[in-house]
Amino acid sequence: MVQMLTREQIAEQAIIHAAAPAYIRNAPLDRSFELPTVLYAATAGLFLAFIGIMATGFAHPEMIIPTAIFALFIAAFFAVPAVWVRMQPENTVKAMSWARFKAQGIQTAYGHVEAGAASAQVLVLPVLIVMWGVAAVTIAAIVG
Repeated sequence: MVQMLTREQIAEQAIIHAAAPAYIRNAPLDRSFELPTVLYAATAGLFLAFIGIMATGFAHPEMIIPTAIFALFIAAFFAVPAVWVRMQPENTVKAMSWARFKAQGIQTAYGHVEAGAASAQVLVLPVLIVMWGVAAVTIAAIVG
């Protein structure tokens, strides 16, 4: 149930600190996504492959601009986080290397996951989308 609280009621219960605790101020800055860059690039490549498959399968002069817009949006969706990781102040934590990922796997909220299982979890949706694109273009070619 939702209850309306006044500022005074909140101030009575709040614990107010003058500065952030030391463990937060001194924590290393981590803007990485912990997974290797290879998986990130593979995901972007698969989404762009889907756009390429659809553009090739449904090629028409009127589709040039929408297809270019889709490709630019996908490129931007992956470029902005890549730039964000490299922003100042200097990111003190680097993305995990592929060799370390293969050797150690990754810790998730649900426990330790080996590299193969983590890769499958990351890439399953992009691969299914590409397969859906291939199926759609194949069906259109057979029917049309």
